[in-house]
Formats: sequence, structure tokens, C-alpha cells
Amino acid sequence: MLLRTSLCLSITLALAACGQQADPQESTPPPVAEEAIEDTGSPAEAAAPAADAQAAIRAAVAGDWRTPAFAERDGHRNPAETLAFFQVAPNHRVVEITPGGGWYMEILAPLVRDEGSYVGAVIDPERAASDNQRDFATRQNAALREKIAAAPEAYGPATLHPFAPAEPSFGEPGTADVVLTFRNVHNWRMGGNAEAMFRGFYEVLAPGGVLGVVEHRAAGDVPADDRSGYVGQEQVVAMAEAAGFVLEEASEINANPADTRDHPNGVWTLPPTNRHDEADAETYAAIGESDRMTLRFRKPAE
Repeated sequence: MLLRTSLCLSITLALAACGQQADPQESTPPPVAEEAIEDTGSPAEAAAPAADAQAAIRAAVAGDWRTPAFAERDGHRNPAETLAFFQVAPNHRVVEITPGGGWYMEILAPLVRDEGSYVGAVIDPERAASDNQRDFATRQNAALREKIAAAPEAYGPATLHPFAPAEPSFGEPGTADVVLTFRNVHNWRMGGNAEAMFRGFYEVLAPGGVLGVVEHRAAGDVPADDRSGYVGQEQVVAMAEAAGFVLEEASEINANPADTRDHPNGVWTLPPTNRHDEADAETYAAIGESDRMTLRFRKPAE
């Protein structure tokens, strides 16, 4: 029960500290950008719930249950600012698409554990498109289940939802408040199912719900068979809009002007994959992770 108590206490203290000046000596995540607060209703009515949610996000980002190697990437991935921009709140029903090794799951599941719910949408190995995809999905899904089972105090009732890549469905229609995807669109384009994925996001979201997308950003449109890992921002917007979404706002939270996007092994040349010669390690470490678009879409309210 110690971890659960620590989580509750940290989030409670963070909520209580809203509006107070942070101790400059305290090691905390960077402040959330003010642009993430939605301007609806009166300023006081809009700011108070947003500030509470942002404090809860910062507490989850600072959680001691997180994998240290994951937390080391916060400076590149800006999770507190990103989730605030996507307007995620502790009472939301969140669906994360293909959570990979659980980088964002370690933040999202504890954030919504008590008031909302977390679902990680994972590829169903039995309905995978290839033997390689089936084997990879089997290993990755098992690792995620082990992670959830090993820390019930942090992740609570977090669940995984298997889906078929060719006919993706992410839960009962209209049941999610937020759908989030981080650095996945290029995989769907290579697999030929990107449009179907966006239609699935639209279906599972409740009217007025948010789709948040972070993706490696190409300099412009790229061919359908591109294997660099980068995607044109306008291409992502077009796919989302074709599914029925409205682009609400684009942010430069995860931009990286140092990324030239012309690496020999695409985005995988850069950290954290580092698929390059050892002699080039210093060069790519200086660049950091890829330049990324951060887009917030809205499913129109009925």
C-alpha cells in the first residue's frame, strides 16, 4: 500500500499547491505552457479546473514508480506540457494507441486511476498482418501486462484492448474522452491502414472528445512507401479530417529545429534508438530526438 499512498499523497499535495510558487531548488518537471489552458467560459471558471488537471499531470510525471530510463527522456518528450495541451484530466476515459513499452502508460494510468480509466490499445497477435508482427505483439503485450500486474498500486484497473490492424476497433463507440497516439502514424502508413485507424479513433470517442497526435515530422509530404519514419504534418491533418475530426490547435511543444530529417536510418538514427556508427554517437546525441508535430483534434459535438 506504500506506493498507492505515495501516489495519492503526491497528487493531493500537487493539487493543493496550485498557484503557489515552486521552490527553485526542488527538482520538478518544467512548468506547463499557459497555452494549454482552454479559454472557455469566464477566466476563473476555465483556469481552476485546468490548473488542477495540470498539477495532477505534473505529479504523475514526477512519480517514483516510473522507469528511470523513461524519465530521463522527459526533456525530449515534454510529457507534462504535452498532456496539458491535449487537455487530459484525471477523470477522463483515456485510450492510448499501441503504447509500446509503456512510456506514456506509466504516466497516464496513474493519472486517471482513481477517477477515470486507462485502456492501452494493442495489436491482437491472432489478427496480426504478418508472423513478425504477431511475434512482436505477443512479446510486447506480455511485457505490458506484467508491468501493470507488478504495480497495481500505481496502475490500478488499467487494461489492454487487443485490436485487429486491418479492422481496428478500440472499444464501445462513443465511450472515450481522449484518444492519444505517440509516434505511431508512420507505422500505420507503412502498413496501409492509417485511414482505418483514424476512423477507429473517431468511432470510439464521445462527441466533443479529443484526439491527440504526436508524430515525427517530415519537411513536407512523403510518399506512401516512405520508410524514414517521418510523416508530413499536412498529411496527418488530412487523414484526421477525412475521418471527421476538426484540427483544434497545433503546438510546437515537441519541435526540434536541430533535426535535419536526412539521417541514413531515418528517425531510428536518432536517440533513443541510435541506429548509427559508434563514431557518430556524439553528433546524434547533440541533435536529440526527432522533430515532432503535436496536434489536437476534436470530434464535433452532436
